[in-house]
Amino acid sequence: MCRKEYTFAQIFDFCAMETGSSFNQYIQRTIIQNWDADALTDYQGQTLQFHDVARKIEKLHILFENSHVTKGDKIAICGRNSAHWAVTFLATLTYGAVAVPILHEFNAEQIHNIVNHSESKLLFVGDYIAKEITPEEMPHLEGIINLPDFSLMLSRTEQLTYARENLNYMFGIKYPMAFRKQHVSYHEDTPHELALINYTSGTTGFSKGVMLPYRGLWGNVDFCIRRLGKVIKAGDPMLDILPMAHMYGLSIEFLFGFCNGCHLYFLNRLPSPTLIAKAFTDIKPALVISVPLIIEKIIRKKVFPIVQSNRMRLLLNTPVVSKKVKEKIAEQVYAAFGGRAYEVIVGGAALSKEVEQFLMSINFPITVGYGATECSPLISYTDWHDFVAGSCGKAIDNMEVCIASNDPRNTPGEILTRGTNVMLGYYKNEEATREALDADGWYHTGDLGTMDANGNIFIRGRIKNMILGASGQNIYPEEIEDKLNSMPMVSESIVVQEHEKLVALVYPDQDEIVKFNQQELEGIMEQIRQDLNAHLPAYSRLSAIRLHHEEFAKTPKKSIKRYLYQA
Repeated sequence: MCRKEYTFAQIFDFCAMETGSSFNQYIQRTIIQNWDADALTDYQGQTLQFHDVARKIEKLHILFENSHVTKGDKIAICGRNSAHWAVTFLATLTYGAVAVPILHEFNAEQIHNIVNHSESKLLFVGDYIAKEITPEEMPHLEGIINLPDFSLMLSRTEQLTYARENLNYMFGIKYPMAFRKQHVSYHEDTPHELALINYTSGTTGFSKGVMLPYRGLWGNVDFCIRRLGKVIKAGDPMLDILPMAHMYGLSIEFLFGFCNGCHLYFLNRLPSPTLIAKAFTDIKPALVISVPLIIEKIIRKKVFPIVQSNRMRLLLNTPVVSKKVKEKIAEQVYAAFGGRAYEVIVGGAALSKEVEQFLMSINFPITVGYGATECSPLISYTDWHDFVAGSCGKAIDNMEVCIASNDPRNTPGEILTRGTNVMLGYYKNEEATREALDADGWYHTGDLGTMDANGNIFIRGRIKNMILGASGQNIYPEEIEDKLNSMPMVSESIVVQEHEKLVALVYPDQDEIVKFNQQELEGIMEQIRQDLNAHLPAYSRLSAIRLHHEEFAKTPKKSIKRYLYQA
């Protein structure tokens, strides 16, 4: 079981003490040190250097101050990734206000609810979002500001209107001899101070507002700079694909890259596979941060059709040429990600074991991390050189992980964690906070896992997804789905329980099904069911496979919303 070594408060008190740093000091330092270097680029669009970012931050600070935004006020941001999204977020935190990032994939009603629930004072929106929202549904907002040019979409106060109309004049009065490095001075944050509220839809319905303190952002950035900053240098290019309104993309792609002095590129359009592939080729990122969906599509569509051919199988089984063939395959896969990345870090959901094993067999620099929005998000990670197959690394610095099991190596138990990165709680939801955070400071992740003698964490599945078999056996649907998704014709799947029997819903590969009629397709699925069952214990075998004719609805981190498909 999880031991108690010190109190919840004590575990955080060392935060920033050893380094004498804080989160906003990281922002201030990187801007000053990289003043004339490229910082933020909208892919195939404008580039802002670090001094441009500082200038825009200062103008937003003047806007906030003169429109009576005070420290602790909430400022919501909703739009696709862009340089101005990044500037707005940085300006909010360095002013001392609380950021409320909202996923642009949320519908208008969800956006209205989050703005109202968070009591946001201002809302920054992208072009697409501006057309979808209804200001009247957010009666307490004092203003809506357009992200592309920071113009006013709506103002409900004279102060905001005046401040925006006279912003350049006020900036010029404050800095008559130009804005310089020595003028960069930001809010002095404290470890436990609220920095942002992140709303996540999760997989169970209603979204909760996760209250994240500055220490959580500091913990993620500090860890990444000390571990990855040894190989990723200032000026190196990074491609931000994941939405910055999600903590994985925000902390690891954006905040680490910016604080490390990297040149960040944003895909400020719908990130189609074609656009992502071109961006990898053009930018050649020094580090790739991804969710499994992107990796698996590249491997299954572009690589597996080649390596699984009869000729290639023969070559791979020939000892004399196998090594050279694998090296050539690895070069081609590496080139698909730009050809210079130190490693590819996968997180946000489980990576297919088939894809993971293949990448490791060709010595591709792949590693899998583990996190949660409630942990800002990092919980565990290991450099690709030390990565253990099937794991998600070891607990990162400043975080503890334990398994709530009497035999954590062999018997799965809930994964618990505590440390610098853990949230303050859920906004306006004390009951949910008590359920997630216990008296000793452990955050209950809801994930089941084991841990080996070296501290490597292995996730078995979600507690709420576990199915109790007819004879009392614990069945983990994610393990069945992983095997099923590696079968021919299967694009994605979900296993559910119906009347004590297991049924798989399968969304088939759309490029392949055009070759078959419905009867043939059902026959193929039946054969797949039989082949799969031959490799499963009797208690976890499928009684049927049903075709699902549209892609499953997903959360922002691309996990299937299971609750929509339960019987």
